Amino acid sequence: MSGVWTVAEISGGEIKAISFELLTAARQLADTLGTTVGSVVIGHEAASVAGSLFACGADEVAVAESPALANFAPEAWTKVIASFAAEHHPQVILLGHSALGKDLAGRLAVRLGTSVIADCTHFAVAGGKVVCTRPIFGGTMLSSAVGTTALTFATVRPKAFARPNEQPGREGKLLRIAVDESWARSRTETLEITREQTAAIGLADAEIVVSGGRGVGTPDKFELIERLAAQLGAAVGASRAVVDAGWRPHKEQVGQTGRTVSPKLYVACGISGAIQHLVGMRTSGTIVAINTDAEAPIMKVANVAVVGDLQEVIPAVIEELKKRAGAPQGV
Repeated sequence: MSGVWTVAEISGGEIKAISFELLTAARQLADTLGTTVGSVVIGHEAASVAGSLFACGADEVAVAESPALANFAPEAWTKVIASFAAEHHPQVILLGHSALGKDLAGRLAVRLGTSVIADCTHFAVAGGKVVCTRPIFGGTMLSSAVGTTALTFATVRPKAFARPNEQPGREGKLLRIAVDESWARSRTETLEITREQTAAIGLADAEIVVSGGRGVGTPDKFELIERLAAQLGAAVGASRAVVDAGWRPHKEQVGQTGRTVSPKLYVACGISGAIQHLVGMRTSGTIVAINTDAEAPIMKVANVAVVGDLQEVIPAVIEELKKRAGAPQGV
């Protein structure tokens, strides 16, 4: 069969954003190789999401369904994908550079005696082999790696590829992966899944992100960042220094050891722009930086650099946004 395949991730019955981004990467690679795009879906009633994958570019969807596979279990999923790969011989399998993808990629590479290249942001083909590009040294350099085995596993950095344009009604071939129920037996058991309930916009899918750094001053002054984010309908982000200081939760951290974001608009408030932070947001559409230091690294990558005290700049911006929205001032 060969082809370029992806491993879809599902949460709460919904396909996660990284799964669609993988289809974009797979399509670019498959078109260069002259082959097809497929996606493996694992879970209970997993076939219900096949239509969305076809609409976003998959030519084939291979489904492994079982109530025992309802929750992610590394051992079981490894057996399912390894069985599929051994039967259908894909050339490349792409996974998200996520907790799930990183867990599976290493296991699969060892089980199948093949290669795995992690955190890829670009793919090309040279001499019939897949060339994977990945950032190294905090994003200051790019490294190219070539899969030398018949099957190459690669994890793809979230937001490195855009979601494909959906084509409603597009159809493809649905395959069934025979599931041996013994695969579900594991040394671990999922007792309970607790999901955080929040009304806030998540960083992963936000089109606008407002982030704060040490320059905010104190934890209580982060309220300014939250007010600006609320006015813009944005997600709230933070620098590593702020998170390390305990001002904000880790889920809001943008950077190499936090989240990688690529919104249409990124507003950096009081963030100096250490390379660790820049790695996580430099692909944003438009970058606005507010900082008292005109020479701060963040100012050099910003599309709009505002030199000033954020305690004065942000309230003025909020009031102007309210005027333009037609809302009463001072509300």
